[in-house]
Amino acid sequence: MANNAPERKMAAQNRRARFDYFIEDTIEAGIMLTGTEVKSLRGGKASILESYAGDVGGELFLINSYIPEYGQAGAWLQHDPKRPRKLLVRKRELERMLNAIARQGMTLVPMSIYFNDRGKAKVEIGIAKGKKKGDKRETEKERDWQRDKARLMRARG
Repeated sequence: MANNAPERKMAAQNRRARFDYFIEDTIEAGIMLTGTEVKSLRGGKASILESYAGDVGGELFLINSYIPEYGQAGAWLQHDPKRPRKLLVRKRELERMLNAIARQGMTLVPMSIYFNDRGKAKVEIGIAKGKKKGDKRETEKERDWQRDKARLMRARG
């Protein structure tokens, strides 16, 4: 069972994103962090549930993400837990994302923050369109049906 997918150590996940949005495309972006933010992320206490990516002066930033202070560092070394963090993407990807936001009314939603196999912190960003209430109900029905179907198949043998 050789798996070619790179190994990821999850630091934070936005599991609600697929429920609230139609994810059209995903992009991997680097993230600029301070030393205490990296240490805190490795602890796995970060939250990106209420965060989004946005354009600030022609650059892409992760806004409203929460990375708690690192407890073992001194007070003068601490970072602001809710500060905007710059995302590192290629120029062509940045233009494509900004065009999708401006023209098609899309949103940039962070799906997860993880460490790749080289130990670098990465953010998976989804280019998404918001779901309406009826769409969310349909998603829930489909998920319940898949769960029931799997249960029935297991019961039959």
